[in-house]
Amino acid sequence: MNRSLTALFGALEALLVAGIGLGVPLALLTLVWGFHYGLGPEWTLFWQGAADLWLLGHGVDLSVSLDPALIAALGLPSEGTGDFTVGLAPLGVATLTVALALRAGRRIAEVKHFRWGAGAAIGAFLLVAVLATFTAQGAVVAPSLTQGVLFPLALFAAPLLLGAHLERRKHAAPGERALWTGDWPEEWQAVLRAALRIGLASATALLGLAALAVAVRLIVSYADVIALYESVQPDGLGVVALTIAQLGLLPNIVVWAAAWFTGPGFAIGAGSTIGPLGTVVGPLPAVPVLGALPAGEQALGFLALLVPVVAGFLAAAFLHPTLAPAIRAERRWPWLAGAGLAAGLVAGIALGLLAWLSGGPAGPGRLAAVGPDPLLVGVCVLAEVGIAAALGLVAADRRADDAAAPTTVGRAGGTGPLG
Repeated sequence: MNRSLTALFGALEALLVAGIGLGVPLALLTLVWGFHYGLGPEWTLFWQGAADLWLLGHGVDLSVSLDPALIAALGLPSEGTGDFTVGLAPLGVATLTVALALRAGRRIAEVKHFRWGAGAAIGAFLLVAVLATFTAQGAVVAPSLTQGVLFPLALFAAPLLLGAHLERRKHAAPGERALWTGDWPEEWQAVLRAALRIGLASATALLGLAALAVAVRLIVSYADVIALYESVQPDGLGVVALTIAQLGLLPNIVVWAAAWFTGPGFAIGAGSTIGPLGTVVGPLPAVPVLGALPAGEQALGFLALLVPVVAGFLAAAFLHPTLAPAIRAERRWPWLAGAGLAAGLVAGIALGLLAWLSGGPAGPGRLAAVGPDPLLVGVCVLAEVGIAAALGLVAADRRADDAAAPTTVGRAGGTGPLG
């Protein structure tokens, strides 16, 4: 494949990623335009809505300006409602872009002129982001021009290059896989690898358990969720639109559940607190999925704090064999404890970053504060996972030494099974 075909292939991959992300809300809004509004309003308004949703899903802030007549028609309070910012990104959109970009990067890495393909892909996606940002500018809703260009591009380019790197690394010779830490002492390299593995494994386990908890809560609170659907009174197409919108927010809710397990919890509106030790909320928007929120004080809520602790301990104990052979120092426990604390730092950064991405202003007034406190979540995860992982590594090492001791004595002194 020559350079021109490689560039065309990369551009088509990027257009496919952007087309799927933009196509879902655009198709849904086009159906609303045709069946609900009878093709009456201009279709460009619905294109702007789809572009706004796509950009918002990539972390772009939307500036909303409502005139007094519209505020009165919607029955909203006049004070503090005219101009506000919406920045609560439905992470389902970003997750879709990241996953498709990783796949595109792996595919582009298989062609001969990789740089041409990657450059064309990034350029094509940038063009889509620019067009979406500038055509989405409206009198009521206007996305940030700078963020609209940079944020979608970053969420596409980074996983694209990462996917290409992983694919090329998979087929590289063993000598070409050395990291930038290749000149470090073996112990330091082992600690770094173990910290990354244990930290990411702990964070993944915590998110998995949070997803399971969200599923259970939705099943248990099924009646409350249906009641909220009925209170909104949508038609058939409205139910589909509302459900798809909530699916876009589902990754956010999973991250909020993980923040709940770590202790700080999250907020839905200024002054509210939803955590394992109690829930205090004010008036909530009529979003059906919010019917699954825990209410009041949880009698055994403090037990939720054991989830990140157990996740860190088990991940460290399970991955101990990947670290122990590289530690040749006589006093091994400081290395093991350091690796555990470093794993807590990795997990804390990962969960803190996700907490930051999952929150943001969702509307005027008290809805300007939605989501967990990223700094507080990161610090709590660092402490919970770091201490537990350090204890897990040291405990697993002691157990391995105790298991090996009888065999060693038997072989040396002739008193064992082989003596």
